[in-house]
Amino acid sequence: MKRHLPAVALAAVAALVLAGCGSDPAAAPKAAPVGIRPEQDVLSGVQKNEAAAALLPADVRAAGTVKLGGAVGSPPGAYYPEGKKEITGLDVDLVNAVAKVLGVQVQREDAAFETILPALGSGKYDVGTGNFGVTEARLKTIDFVTYIDDGQGFAVRSDNTALNTVTDLVQLCGLTIGTGAGTTFEATLNAKKDVCAQAGKKPYEVKVFSDNGAVFTGLQQGRLDVVMSTINGLRYQAAQPGAKTRFLGEYHLLDVGFAFKKGSALTPAFQAAVNQLIKDGTYRKILTKWGTADSAITESKINPPEHP
Repeated sequence: MKRHLPAVALAAVAALVLAGCGSDPAAAPKAAPVGIRPEQDVLSGVQKNEAAAALLPADVRAAGTVKLGGAVGSPPGAYYPEGKKEITGLDVDLVNAVAKVLGVQVQREDAAFETILPALGSGKYDVGTGNFGVTEARLKTIDFVTYIDDGQGFAVRSDNTALNTVTDLVQLCGLTIGTGAGTTFEATLNAKKDVCAQAGKKPYEVKVFSDNGAVFTGLQQGRLDVVMSTINGLRYQAAQPGAKTRFLGEYHLLDVGFAFKKGSALTPAFQAAVNQLIKDGTYRKILTKWGTADSAITESKINPPEHP
């Protein structure tokens, strides 16, 4: 499956879209990157779908609201444009479109990426967004409704000629890798640290950051050799004019979805809403607006297995 996005110029971002990893709103980029049109209205024609809305639990239909915990990062996912207090981005448009289909209002709260999934279990939020990748580990405690394809990738400084692609983590032995706290990237890197010892090489070092801006600062200052993040975010960044990073390619593909506590009664309604948006063309309009059309799915699924 293709997921070829552009990516955000480092000059325009103090924060990496560790999609699958959120960031602090203060670390969000201060300008809209090249290639997206955040002002474009793609939601005005979305109508409530009674069949999808009927799948909502009775208490949610009565309340007319869902509580959402959302991570904030860089375009195209979810971010605050310069001088504005209203969040925008791909995740935001998709959430709002789903809400219109279901006839509910979204009570959004910005949250640190690593806090959202635990908060679903406690009931603080009904649904979470933050480019959460579907993994076997997460499926043990979280339900997912998929809405896009993405995955794990690597990037280096644009002047780094030592690495051209990463298909095996043994290629990173002896290097320092930066990534986001609580992400699939951190889990993957830590779970496979022994590959270097098995190859008789010096282990790689993993440095984890809650502040996404610190990841790219470390890369540009030479304290990090490589960063690991989402395919979509890294592509988007590296494709911008004057970009200071170079994308090294796809490492592991993942479905991305809305996150819910295990056993949530909301998943059938959200799945039906996403599929309605795919059917009526709104979904394609949203992805095109944010430069992510190549990451489109043809059908939303509940809890698909992790990509091999």
